[in-house]
Amino acid sequence: MDYVTLNNGLKMPQLGFGVWKVTDEEATPAVQKALEFGYRSIDTATIYGNEVGVGKAIENSGVPREKLFITTKVWNSDHGYENTLKAFDESLERLGQEYVDLYLIHWPTPKYDQYVDTYKALEKLNKDGRVKAIGVCNFDVEHLQRLLDECEVVPAINQVEYHPYLQQKELKNFCEEHKIQLEAYSPLMNGRDILHDEVIKELAEKYGKTPAQVILRWHLQTNVVVIPKSVTPSRIEENLNVFDFELTDEDMDKIAELDRNLRVGNMPSEMNKR
Repeated sequence: MDYVTLNNGLKMPQLGFGVWKVTDEEATPAVQKALEFGYRSIDTATIYGNEVGVGKAIENSGVPREKLFITTKVWNSDHGYENTLKAFDESLERLGQEYVDLYLIHWPTPKYDQYVDTYKALEKLNKDGRVKAIGVCNFDVEHLQRLLDECEVVPAINQVEYHPYLQQKELKNFCEEHKIQLEAYSPLMNGRDILHDEVIKELAEKYGKTPAQVILRWHLQTNVVVIPKSVTPSRIEENLNVFDFELTDEDMDKIAELDRNLRVGNMPSEMNKR
């Protein structure tokens, strides 16, 4: 496993395990299997409805807590200072944990304009030692800039949709400039077009790897944290086996040219669902 060092000095596995759209019942065996294979970073969220299942897997795994990196997120309906503190307590209880390593705002929901107060609640949780690092998801430059202007703690993470067809170069450059680590969700584009791209398929053949492994390797080499998701044991294991080969500069250039600004999820500035 490779690690990144966040802007507060905390080390985070560069490849983690996501559980979006995994039921509570499915989460326990899937996360247990992931931990058996060697994953140490688990990414969940309140809205996923599987924090209990994730917590059971952690408890059953036998892996010492200090070797794990657990992320969860506050949902849009819980924005606001006091609401966020309450939501965090509830997440901790469902997870069966005394702390989490990373707590994120799931969306800025700009229509309601509460994300600054929400982030200030995260700062308090961080200051109190209940969260080791804090950050955001789906924040564009304008949302990040407001946090930089109005809050004290620079976000450690910005988790966004990121894959070869959506490379978000302006956002990535901004994050790098301000030492905010970019983290990719939907790194395989939810199993859509990118896995069938001819460039990706050619590179997979070149290295004797699957298209998914080539894409995940690309993420690692662009210095992005990546959290693929699967409930299939063979895929869970496959997604982790990306540390035994390296793409060349030429390979990386070919993938860089695939950027189409093609998004499969919501636009952050337009996502105001609560």
